[in-house]
Amino acid sequence: MPRTRKGAARTQARRKMLREARGYYGTKHRLKQQAKVALLRAGRFAHRDRRARKRDYRSLWITRITAACRMRGTRYSLFINGLQLAGVLLNRKMLSQLAIEDPKTFDALVETAKGAATAAPAAA
Repeated sequence: MPRTRKGAARTQARRKMLREARGYYGTKHRLKQQAKVALLRAGRFAHRDRRARKRDYRSLWITRITAACRMRGTRYSLFINGLQLAGVLLNRKMLSQLAIEDPKTFDALVETAKGAATAAPAAA
């Protein structure tokens, strides 16, 4: 059986890799090996930062809720604890949106949380 060589498959693989590395600086978009290293590195950063983005958004939502709570004379921790005691199942993203887009509803949530927080120690 004759020896086989990659031929067209190797060219296609190289072309695909360089196409993915388009826009990279210097030899990283011209040479196969440099492009391969750059793509692996970019993939690691992308993977890491997809997870970091989730943390960043949660931090942003908490900051917004904290600011809204302070404007209404309460603290973030007391507000969240009061909501949990009252059985309100809204996540921080939705609470942040309510604080921005619907202040009246957020005011009602703050009152609910305050009421639940003050009633809980008396029951315990």
